Amino acid sequence: MLKDLFQKKKKYATIPSEKAKRDIPEGLMNKCPKCGAIQFSMELEKNLKVCSTCGYHFILGAWERLSMTLDDGRLFEYDRDLISEDPLGFPGYVEKTAQMIEKTGLMDAVVTGEGTIGGFPVVVCVMSFEFFTATLGSVVGEKIARAAEKAMQKGYPLIIFSTSGGARMQESILALMQMAKTSAVLNKFHENGGLFISVLTDPTLGGVSASFANLGDFILAEPGAVIGFAGRRVIEQTIRQKLPDNFQTAEFNLKHGQLDKVVHRKDMRATLTKILDMHTVKEVSS
Repeated sequence: MLKDLFQKKKKYATIPSEKAKRDIPEGLMNKCPKCGAIQFSMELEKNLKVCSTCGYHFILGAWERLSMTLDDGRLFEYDRDLISEDPLGFPGYVEKTAQMIEKTGLMDAVVTGEGTIGGFPVVVCVMSFEFFTATLGSVVGEKIARAAEKAMQKGYPLIIFSTSGGARMQESILALMQMAKTSAVLNKFHENGGLFISVLTDPTLGGVSASFANLGDFILAEPGAVIGFAGRRVIEQTIRQKLPDNFQTAEFNLKHGQLDKVVHRKDMRATLTKILDMHTVKEVSS
């Protein structure tokens, strides 16, 4: 009948078959964990892994961070051969460490070395959350301490990009000792007039936040980064109170005087260059 030609047909959403799903290349798309927006991985990379919809800063690996920060992404790496042992005989630790090394290409949760930013020489340490959630262990502490000593020896500024889930439980007291060791070395660095810029990224928790991460002459943070010691749930259960929605975020810490500045990822290089320029002694020609 004629009316059937003009009758509106119902529209239905179709679910892709399993074969169609398999045909979509893995890693082609990324979903923002904050707003749920779906973005092409290539576009996300161009935007420095910042969500174009809500501004969420995705977690970066150490080498991704270095490529965005250093001039031409060039780093002369320190102490790459240091690898965590198993001093306490913790069950499965050796096997899990080997798996982490194979999976990430890193030898431990921090990469250290020297390079330049805006032409200014620096010693830099970048922690990587993908390796054991960047937990603070004996190798991480030792590499950061050595990097600070190298910066002191060369007279270079020290920059540490921190991220961590806390101390590494598999190393127990040996991990906790790294808090005191790194703090002591940084105090010596400070007494010798060294410039230490600390950059806190999401998340920076536990022993790292309670030691070297908050000892900078300048303390910067990326937007939305979670910064604190104990987790939100633990604190609420302890004090039996509801915490503010933005509790422990970089913005909350800035408001309460714990940070000097919250810096968007696209502005980080320029901000670091400006600080380095301000603290560089320029020779005056006669």
